[in-house]
Amino acid sequence: MDDRRIVLVTPPYERIAKGYEYVKHITNASPSLGLLHLAAEVREFGYEPSIIESDIFDMTIDEVVDDIANARPAYVGITLFTVGVWCAAEMARKIKLRLPGTTVIVGGPHISSMGKETMERFREFDFAINGEGEEALVALLDCLRTGGDLATVPALLYRDDTDITPRILETPKLAINKDLDRLPIPAWDLLPDFPNAYRPAVYDFPRQPVASIAVSRGCPFHCKFCDTSTFGASVRAYSPARVVEIIEHLQETYGIKHILFVDDLFTASRKRTTEMCNLIIEKKLDITWSCASRVDVVKPDTLELMKKAGCWEISFGLESGSDDLLRQMDKSASIEKSRQALEWTHAAGIRSKGLFMLGYPGENLDTIEQTKRFLKQVPLTIMHLTKFTPYPGSPIYRDLYGTNIRDDHWEKMNGMNFLWTPEDLTQEQLDSNYRKVLMSFYQTPRITWYYTKFTLRHPRHFLRLLAFFGLFLRAKLRERLQVATGVAPQASPTLD
Repeated sequence: MDDRRIVLVTPPYERIAKGYEYVKHITNASPSLGLLHLAAEVREFGYEPSIIESDIFDMTIDEVVDDIANARPAYVGITLFTVGVWCAAEMARKIKLRLPGTTVIVGGPHISSMGKETMERFREFDFAINGEGEEALVALLDCLRTGGDLATVPALLYRDDTDITPRILETPKLAINKDLDRLPIPAWDLLPDFPNAYRPAVYDFPRQPVASIAVSRGCPFHCKFCDTSTFGASVRAYSPARVVEIIEHLQETYGIKHILFVDDLFTASRKRTTEMCNLIIEKKLDITWSCASRVDVVKPDTLELMKKAGCWEISFGLESGSDDLLRQMDKSASIEKSRQALEWTHAAGIRSKGLFMLGYPGENLDTIEQTKRFLKQVPLTIMHLTKFTPYPGSPIYRDLYGTNIRDDHWEKMNGMNFLWTPEDLTQEQLDSNYRKVLMSFYQTPRITWYYTKFTLRHPRHFLRLLAFFGLFLRAKLRERLQVATGVAPQASPTLD
């Protein structure tokens, strides 16, 4: 094995709830930015990284293990979201059977929130990195290559095997990196068939090729359902000049025409947003872009400037049409602020995407009706509805479960399963109302007509929808046959 070679992997996991596999044809399939940053960083220090995006390419665990075995790396790095932990552990076991000397390193949001518990539970993982991983991963690789002292590696979780019962040791985290400009450009060149094989959700972009990037880290707000343990509450960002440099790199190297800024809060700094927009306008960059914001930080003049600089869509975490629920979430927003921000955004000529959740503690039939009414009253163009998921690391997880590890839920934590039920509702009521809320929005004549026109103007969206509807109809036919015959349906087919 080559002690300079490292394979970075997103493990195969069930991103789509069982029975809804057909949804994959229209959902987001963007590459992992975390892996792209890690690969770029370790390459700067002489290592030879490669990347496997198993979920995007529908790879099985065995297929991933085969690819890793053929590469014969000394190290395998796995990014962990809670939903993928069990798959990652199975993959790590099989890697060690094929390549006994390979070191498995894990990181990502799940480790930032439950690192010690995960290392205690899964001996398949040799080391874990807690928080931002660029500097810590390089330090760990250097230490392993030279036989150094693990205690000197920052942000590390590892086992002390000197006792009969191994203990998990943890080193201090690194100071927050405030200078993001020093990071190398993400290693898009390591992705096979980039950007063509990586598709954001249908209708989330007006033209392609598309690339996604985060140009800031951290969020200063403290919504109770959000896990901010990886990047924290301190907002750090690329300078406007560096952002424009990255945009130009993507355009010149890959022909990118639309960018998804996936920052938690792109507009955290009004000054930085203004400078970046002015620079894009000054350089006359032919680019459109999308970003995320909050209803309590946008203003009409900034929105107009963003539109002039190419902003096409803003995602707002609206969550609910109930002020009572928003207060319980610690959203620091209100229905009136949401309405005003959406009207300002619409007036500026920018699409608004509303992000909602159903089933948060305190949800009832009345709050659901309030959400449905709100959706009909505001100028939203698109909405995304998730099923409330108490993610480890979030304040609401601790409120509901204390310090208990609900590992029986981990494999279902994809926002498409109701894992917890409010006091006044049953799971059947939640599932039924989930569909009703979606239909109350998308069956509105204004929305139906908008997407009819959008689909006709964008043939590639149309082809993805055909694949989706074809598998949807097959799934429904199988369900009816099951009811009629009592025979369990076979697994859903997939279309390439």
